[in-house]
Amino acid sequence: MATLSLGIATTVTTVTAVRTKLRPPSSRPRISCVQWDPEGILGPPQTGHIARLEFKRRLEKDAEAREAFEQHVREETERRRALRQSRDIPDTAAELIEYFLDTEAQEFEFEIARLRPRLDQEFFSHLKFEIGQLRFAVSKTEEMEDRLIELEALQKALMEGTEAYDKMQGDLVTAKRSLTKILTSKDVKATLLDMVEKNEINRSLLTLLDENIANAQRGDQKQAAAFMEKVRAAVLKYITV
Repeated sequence: MATLSLGIATTVTTVTAVRTKLRPPSSRPRISCVQWDPEGILGPPQTGHIARLEFKRRLEKDAEAREAFEQHVREETERRRALRQSRDIPDTAAELIEYFLDTEAQEFEFEIARLRPRLDQEFFSHLKFEIGQLRFAVSKTEEMEDRLIELEALQKALMEGTEAYDKMQGDLVTAKRSLTKILTSKDVKATLLDMVEKNEINRSLLTLLDENIANAQRGDQKQAAAFMEKVRAAVLKYITV
């Protein structure tokens, strides 16, 4: 009756990411908590909550500002697409370390998702070994100290990033299963109540519903979109409760 999207939904998950490149030209790396933004289109927030609300209101009222912002988003999306296509995936753990050190902060989540199978125990063991060599070296140069700081920041970012990605993937698997159960149910209300008891209602399900509603609307499937909007309202109520 409705289109079940199996694509990865971008759930809002707090993860640790690098604000600048892990290898900046003249400054040490810095790690900050940001909202999960795989495409990194909006960039890191530069101001407080009130300023962001003011910026949103300005976009709503100022057509010229809105067009300029949308143009910036389109250009940034194209730049990122070109950058991703131009990069060669490394073959070894040592090369993969350099690859991530040269990755832009806003591309970090994307690269973690793309290279997740390569970020295995063998890779982290290699990274840990290099960090240990630098940390316990008898004599350290300034270059070695800088390298140690880079690698420790990279280790922290990759460990937290892979953990967040794995959790998101697990939540999405559950959400897809839950959505299939809802869309094929003869009694949606009873199904939702059963899912509440089993703790199967979560934000990932809500995000997946939003994605499917948007897909149905683009495909001019008005009946399917209307049905899923009703389901979304019910799911939202149970999440709120």
